Amino acid sequence: MKIDSIVNRLFVWRLCFPLTALCAYLVWSEPLSEIPHILLFIFASGAVLGVYDRLQTKHAILKNYPVIGHFRFWFETIRPEIRQYFIETDTEEIPFSRNQRALVYQRSKGQSDQRPFGTLDNVYKPAYEWFIYSNKPTKKAVAENLRSKVGGKSCQQPYDISIFNISAMSFGALSANAIMALNRGAKLGNFAHDTGEGSISPYHRKFGGDLIWEIGSGYFGCRTQDGHFDLDSFSKQANDPQVKMIEIKLSQGAKPGHGGILPAAKVTSEIALTRNVPMGQDCISPSHHSAFNTPEELMQFIASLRSASNGKPIGFKLCIAKPKDWFAMVKAMLTTQITPDFIVVDGSEGGTGAAPVEFIDHVGMPMRDGLSLVHATLIGAHLREQIRIGAAGKIISAFDIVRTCAMGADWCNSARGFMFAIGCLQSRTCNTDRCPTGVATQNQERQMALNPFDKGDRVHHFQANTLNAVSELLSAAGLTHTSEVTPDLIMRRNTNGIAESLDAFLFSLEPGALLGPNPEKELSHYSKHFANEWLAADPQNW
Repeated sequence: MKIDSIVNRLFVWRLCFPLTALCAYLVWSEPLSEIPHILLFIFASGAVLGVYDRLQTKHAILKNYPVIGHFRFWFETIRPEIRQYFIETDTEEIPFSRNQRALVYQRSKGQSDQRPFGTLDNVYKPAYEWFIYSNKPTKKAVAENLRSKVGGKSCQQPYDISIFNISAMSFGALSANAIMALNRGAKLGNFAHDTGEGSISPYHRKFGGDLIWEIGSGYFGCRTQDGHFDLDSFSKQANDPQVKMIEIKLSQGAKPGHGGILPAAKVTSEIALTRNVPMGQDCISPSHHSAFNTPEELMQFIASLRSASNGKPIGFKLCIAKPKDWFAMVKAMLTTQITPDFIVVDGSEGGTGAAPVEFIDHVGMPMRDGLSLVHATLIGAHLREQIRIGAAGKIISAFDIVRTCAMGADWCNSARGFMFAIGCLQSRTCNTDRCPTGVATQNQERQMALNPFDKGDRVHHFQANTLNAVSELLSAAGLTHTSEVTPDLIMRRNTNGIAESLDAFLFSLEPGALLGPNPEKELSHYSKHFANEWLAADPQNW
């Protein structure tokens, strides 16, 4: 039986009228009592609201269910909170599980991260992974020594980067206080803080933590008035001692191949100064770069940046698109004899802000697939020794780091992990300017709730305690550094529940396999699609 036949859908609204009359009588007869006054206001407001609901033409729900229809919209707004606090399981990732968030909170606060009574995971489910330990563990490595030297043969100022760093998040996407907290933590822990494409703000400089300056298609901080790249402006910023590496952003995991617009109303004086853009105009991030148009021109651009920065490490970040485009970049490295010092592989599962739904869910290659492809291709082209690889994509725990290094990464970046460390609670309101913890907002009042000193300490603790956990894993496996971790030390259940080495799931090539007379034959052993893409790849065209 339908609810309309049991309780009239207009009942609550209609009830407001006699209750209003009753309360009005009580107010008249007992003018000194407060309760009738309050009830009169409530029921009279309900009656008026119901009249408005019946007359409006925008919402069918409110027209058919005056007054009570508003509860539907209210419950809809708090649905994520209800789900997070009362419904989701400890291991359900949407996009990060309660266990993952709790781990960051515990480590950032210096609390115990031990778990009693066994794992909450189903260890026999497909895709379950575990680390192979040794019967002869080694002495635990010093966490501070877990670093990787970045800088190829043309680099004059190599940088020893920690294996765990803050991924790209711009001032503008994050609040000033959030940026200061992240950089203070990086300074305390001696690890790197990626600026994001929004350039270097005063808040990045306040505490002096090591910076990776990311340059996107908008060339913020190194642009001309019409938005093109300006080498002189770049040189001034790049030669700041706080800037340790420069990263060209080709694409990002959240929305690869998609530009962005920061509306004029949101371009504050601070953002305009930081990005070197005019006030009163939309701040445009084009979908592609104007400083280069081909893979070979990209390599020439890298060489010019290296020269202008007096030999600092220059690299690029990308979420893998067509394998052909990636292969074209590798061929360009071979034809020009110019190589980046590093490549950061961003996964399509990334994203600290907001992006179109289709881009978040269905565009770009996931990090593990992209990392495997990049690592194997560089080995096949005899370029891997010259180029270091960073990786980003839902990396939270020490096991995440060890597994990613086993797949070919030299270091890992995390964005949302460090957002949790400074108070993010996954409210998923990053694009509304109403972040409840002051992390992803430019609202002055909201961001004042975030103390950069306290939260900077938490950033430091999270990174240090995670590296300590990495050291313990390495020790258990008889190793001293993540560079010694190989895919055969990670076991993974396939779709049939059978345990296999991670090797079985990865793309691999023999050293120099792509330099022989039939590279497509080597690729076809793994994928005919890859073989065709290699043949089609052109270093002079994307």
